[in-house]
Amino acid sequence: YTPYFYSSYDEEDESDVTSKRSVMILGGGPNRIGQGIEFDYCCCQASYSLQDLGIESIMVNSNPETVSTDYDTSDRLYFEPLTLEDAYRIYQNEKPEGVIIQFGGQTPLKLAKDLEKKGVKILGTSPDSIDRAEDRKRFVEVLEKLKLTSPESGIATSMEEAREIAHKITYPVLVRPSYVLGGRAMLIINEEKELDRYMEKAEEISKDRPLLIDSFLEDAVEVDVDALCDGAEVFIAGIMEHIEEAGIHSGDSACVLPPQTLSKKIMEEIRKATKALAIELQVKGLINIQYAVKNEVLYIIEVNPRASRTVPFVSKAIGHPIVKYATRIMMGESLNSLPLPKEMAFPQVAVKEAVLPFNKFPGVDTILGPEMRSTGEVMGIASSAGEAFLKSQYMAGDELPYQGTVFVSINDKTKSELLSYIKDLSELGFNLIATSGTHKFLSDNGILSSKINKVYDNVFPTALDYIRENKIHLIINTPLSRVTRDDSFTIRQAAIRFKVPCLTTSNAAKALIRGMVEMKNKGFTIHSLQEIHSMPKVY
Repeated sequence: YTPYFYSSYDEEDESDVTSKRSVMILGGGPNRIGQGIEFDYCCCQASYSLQDLGIESIMVNSNPETVSTDYDTSDRLYFEPLTLEDAYRIYQNEKPEGVIIQFGGQTPLKLAKDLEKKGVKILGTSPDSIDRAEDRKRFVEVLEKLKLTSPESGIATSMEEAREIAHKITYPVLVRPSYVLGGRAMLIINEEKELDRYMEKAEEISKDRPLLIDSFLEDAVEVDVDALCDGAEVFIAGIMEHIEEAGIHSGDSACVLPPQTLSKKIMEEIRKATKALAIELQVKGLINIQYAVKNEVLYIIEVNPRASRTVPFVSKAIGHPIVKYATRIMMGESLNSLPLPKEMAFPQVAVKEAVLPFNKFPGVDTILGPEMRSTGEVMGIASSAGEAFLKSQYMAGDELPYQGTVFVSINDKTKSELLSYIKDLSELGFNLIATSGTHKFLSDNGILSSKINKVYDNVFPTALDYIRENKIHLIINTPLSRVTRDDSFTIRQAAIRFKVPCLTTSNAAKALIRGMVEMKNKGFTIHSLQEIHSMPKVY
């Protein structure tokens, strides 16, 4: 069993410190929207890795509802807040070889510099390297040194400065506070009035709490990369292409591994940039880098010198326990000593999909954005991206139809790219109903659909009426303007209430329809992870 402790200000101390080698792990703290069980997985894997090395693991976490605080996960367990005072007192008492902070997300990462000032040995990536990635000014210097491109950006410490920077960059811009997790208080701003409203609601900004303002890359493809580094060598564990468009938080966007639409040129640039950044920052352990690709130009969005929420997904997809490997690197091993191939290959396609709690929050709009809303994730794995995506939707809880009626209301921007996919739905035997603009577009292109009134027309029947009467079985709704968003808000709310699958982005619609076509043509294939990872790999 694991001895577990709660601290109090008293004379008695029941923690009998042993003379064995030990390492302290700072957990992720309470689960909430924006920080889920993914980081707890990382902390558990780190604990198991230390135990395999004959080193006692000391887990510090304040969440009794997670696996990291189970009685058999670590050798010693402290139920304590993740604050400087509490972490340092435990360190003083236990006297471990060092502290691992890169597996608990942003919460323990914030303590790195202050713990180091108190003489605490931080294992893995140094606090200075962490700061070079997190501090925007220092990060820009790193990018300039490596001659890497990032979206135009600025740092505001006042309302006036924020307006000036946004005007200089030109709208739309992406605004967010520094040092946050889960995209909290992050927003895409399209005009100055929106910026003023945001600033009124946001916490007061200052030199200590600046506001980061970036040019928002519309119609870009976002990419996530997880890699291991020992300071000299880099192993790229996974390159994931987001299925949702840029501007949707990586924790909410479905992503596919390996990428399906990126060119060989961009893939090679991603590999080179990842290796250059990891070595420049002297990463010891895990690093996550977020990129955006627009018009065949690669942009660096963000570098996280820690485990990311995609690590559990990547580990399952590639069949390698990368957190365990990262822990061994922190304890002094090199990448070359680990059982890893020189380059990762994939016999199958894996898709990660977010699990969103909208059924628990009936008043919240389902349109996704830069602030994370998901509370978990699932994985679909198959020989093709379409089938893998369809599996992920089933696992996320969607009751997808095989037949019936599809309501289609798509904006002018996405009509052309979705045309062939809507035609596929028709050929699959689905009946199509559409609002006036979409109905005319489909009719002009030879696709049969029935016209239905918009909600704000107040003329029966509307899509809302059909949803309530269970006459609609799938919704494809990509609003663009604020008016159409407000109009379709009630439709999306009804979809949640009546459990009708509702797609709000063109990329998600395309991926789902591809999967439905494949499902009809060949059905599902089911393999265990063990079978998949024993399949021949194509390099």
